Amino acid sequence: MQETLLRAWRHPESLDPNRGSVRSWLFTTARNLAIDAWRRRSTRVGEVFTDDLPEPPDVIDEAERAVEAWTVAEALNRLSPTHREVLVECFYQGRSVAEAASRLGVPPGTVKSRTHYALRSLRLVLAEMGVTG
Repeated sequence: MQETLLRAWRHPESLDPNRGSVRSWLFTTARNLAIDAWRRRSTRVGEVFTDDLPEPPDVIDEAERAVEAWTVAEALNRLSPTHREVLVECFYQGRSVAEAASRLGVPPGTVKSRTHYALRSLRLVLAEMGVTG
């Protein structure tokens, strides 16, 4: 309520009866402020308090990373060219659906559906290769 009245005080030109009802302006302003406050509260992540020390980061095993990279590359090679290229554009090149569609010369909906089916195929290929996860 205070913020609504403060805005009315700061913007007296908005309260001109010739521009519309002052009551409507006050209610609309109050409603918008309430919605903004609710949105701010709903997007904040709650704080977590703990006395426990964080776990040390896992040691990166370069050999394991190399094997994973080889496995993914092999799995991608087993996909159809259209599935492979859409995954490379979207995931490895970091392009949006619109950017990938432009580069591949297909509609954005086609990129979305190809991505869906490509990921499904990739899961199957990885399962056939014995990768679980």
